[in-house]
Amino acid sequence: MTRKEQYQQLIPQIAALIKGETNVVGILANVSAALHESFPERFFWVGFYLKQDGEVLRLGPFQGSVACYTIPYGKGVCGKAWEEGRTLIVPDVEKFPGHIACSSLSRSEIVVPMYDSSRRFYGVLDVDSTHIDDFNTDDKEGLEHIVALLMAEVKEVTMQPLC
Repeated sequence: MTRKEQYQQLIPQIAALIKGETNVVGILANVSAALHESFPERFFWVGFYLKQDGEVLRLGPFQGSVACYTIPYGKGVCGKAWEEGRTLIVPDVEKFPGHIACSSLSRSEIVVPMYDSSRRFYGVLDVDSTHIDDFNTDDKEGLEHIVALLMAEVKEVTMQPLC
């Protein structure tokens, strides 16, 4: 099965998983788990960093090894995706200026910023791989679609207690 086909199969499952749910922590935890389990040979770490205290991202629900607790605005791949307001694909994290090494096993990374319909920033979806150059446009499109579903579903549920 191609990556595109994997996402086409996974997206409706995630949509059904989160539909009508109001537990934001639970939603983020289950989305992390679904992604991690769907790509076990590729996704070493999957999780969320959520905006808190102005210019800082704080660790949210995730699947994988231990992670960094805080990431400042503009720092590392997550902070840079927030600063630039767009998805970043990093083929080799060792070559990314200012990369924050939470795990030495991480080799490539994709980070998708999370915005609501009013373009308010809430955090990022961060996915790491142990393989160099492991992410492509299929991953970008699939993960952006999942984040859009997520943000549409939680629009009625405030994320403020987390943020």
